[in-house]
Formats: sequence, C-alpha cells, structure tokens
Amino acid sequence: MFGLEPSYSAKKSLEIFKKYNIKNILELGAGLGRDTMYFANNNIKVYALDFSPCAIDTINKKSKKFGLDKLITAEVFDIRKDFSFIRKNFDGCYSHMLYCMALTLSELEALNYKINLKLKDDGINIYTVRNTSDGDFQKGSHIGEDLYEMNGFIVHFFSDEKIKKLLNGYKNLGIIRFDEGNFPRRLSMVINQKTS
Repeated sequence: MFGLEPSYSAKKSLEIFKKYNIKNILELGAGLGRDTMYFANNNIKVYALDFSPCAIDTINKKSKKFGLDKLITAEVFDIRKDFSFIRKNFDGCYSHMLYCMALTLSELEALNYKINLKLKDDGINIYTVRNTSDGDFQKGSHIGEDLYEMNGFIVHFFSDEKIKKLLNGYKNLGIIRFDEGNFPRRLSMVINQKTS
C-alpha cells in the first residue's frame, strides 16, 4: 500500500534518534516493515509489533533475506493489551499512523502510558497522525470524538490541542507537518520526550 521506500517520518526520526543517541526502539504498528528495515539498516535495534500475523511474517522474512535478523525482533501483538510481556526498556518508540487508527482518546492515553513505562529516562516517543487539515477530516460517518469512517475504514484525526492532551509523562520537543501520498494525507509528526 505504501511502497517499499522508508517513509518521510522514518527518515526524520532517524535524524532525531541519532541526535539523542538512540540505539534501540520499540516500533508499534510496523506493517510490512519498510521503516523497520530502514532503522535496522542504520544500526538501530528494532522490536517491531503489529496486529497482523501476515505483516510480521513479511518482516521476519525480509530481515533474514537482508541479514538484519540480529537487529530486528518482530512479533504479533494487539497494542490495546498489556505490555508487561516486553521485558526490556527502550531508548525510543516509533509509530507511523498507528495513533490515527480506530482508537479512542482514552485508549490512546492508555497506550501512551504503556509506552512511557517501556522507555528509559529521557526516552523519545515519535508518532505520526493525520491532522485536522487533512482533506478527509469530517468526511464519511462520524463515529465519535474526531473519528470518521470512510469505506469501512475508521480514521482518528488530531488537532494540536489533542496532541497536547497526550503529553502526560512527556514534554513535546516539536511537531513537524508533512504530506504523504498522492491524495495527499496531511500529517503531524509528534516528537515527545519522557519526563516521568
């Protein structure tokens, strides 16, 4: 769906990860691994999670094919569940468009808290979301909050105010706005640092 090249957000995240000397990350909603491979190719250890067994199988096959299996661990996981099975702490966390899936604000607050528990002190959490200037915002069926269903797919859209609501335990280091795809989707890349 998104091609094989790393996303813009992965390229920008790598710059930030290098700046903060981040060596290992938790990637949530890894999909088919285009960003996973990019991080591993740049010597960052990635613990990749996705809900889809097919996606995780693809990542595992790619990591072996390209000799990156020592840098990548990929497992099937529903991010709405407890993270206690993950025994290690991470320098950073990365997720591209996971937060704008069919998750309510309370589910996102719980997710942010679980990520916080898995980050080392001063760890970096980077996530991207479709923002309220996106062309699809307020189109389709309104599900509640800022969630809209179009063609059977639910998208959660984010204002800067909503991004600020998710700062419990973090401070914001910046928000980068960018476009992705032919439509284009209008996204915000949120860079947060753990404070507690």
